[in-house]
Amino acid sequence: MQVLKTIEELQNIRKEIKGTVGFVPTMGALHNGHISLIKKAREENEIVVVSIFVNPTQFLPGEDLDKYPRKDEADKKICQMCKVDYVFMPEISTMYSKEEVLVKAPNKSYVLEGKTRPGHFDGVLQVVLKLFNLVQPTNAYFGKKDAQQLSLIQQMVENFFLPINIIPCDIVRESDGLAMSSRNVYLDEQQRKDALLISKSLYFAASLIGKNELKSDVIKNKMLETMNILDVEYVAIVDRQFNEINEVVKGNTIILVVAKLGNTRLLDNIWI
Repeated sequence: MQVLKTIEELQNIRKEIKGTVGFVPTMGALHNGHISLIKKAREENEIVVVSIFVNPTQFLPGEDLDKYPRKDEADKKICQMCKVDYVFMPEISTMYSKEEVLVKAPNKSYVLEGKTRPGHFDGVLQVVLKLFNLVQPTNAYFGKKDAQQLSLIQQMVENFFLPINIIPCDIVRESDGLAMSSRNVYLDEQQRKDALLISKSLYFAASLIGKNELKSDVIKNKMLETMNILDVEYVAIVDRQFNEINEVVKGNTIILVVAKLGNTRLLDNIWI
């Protein structure tokens, strides 16, 4: 495994690569969710590249950019164990100049996550496009937990005619059902227990749908009842294009939850 720090190193190596390239972009603090993406990339490609870069342009003022967990040495060891070929770990000054050509996310980026974090997805798309241009992957792997982000990246690839396959990957959970997240380390013992209500509400929604309850308002209200001790930011039931829908359509619905536990904001979802 080789660790790359500069654009020149990455570009020179990319010129020599002939086979398929699987790419997993991350912000580090790798956990089993990331590992599942890397393993899938390893199974399906001749070369695997992982990027580790805490991207400043997707953080809003007052968010946890400075406190975001950084575990560079542990991350490199995880990548080595997963048989990654190249790890790209640039500095901010490597990825950004003083004046930038900006990427503007479409209107659907201003609902749900984008409504409370305006401009967040502009920063996500900006850095992902840069990384795609550098790595030139055959396949790029993204988790379904960040469902809105995944949808926007798929649209960017389509709109910019990028020859890249976006591979959505299922959410990886702890044994008790909590969706894995780098931010879970912020939770104290009680918050960690309370956080389980998020995934329980989603399982409950799935059970209601299994009993043929398809009305969105009914499902949302019952989910909120199961999370009544949490500070729930939103429960949303949308189609794959992130339009809110009045009734669940099996095969074309995502149910999303965001809740805060103390200062920690957790998101989770289920695809129907």
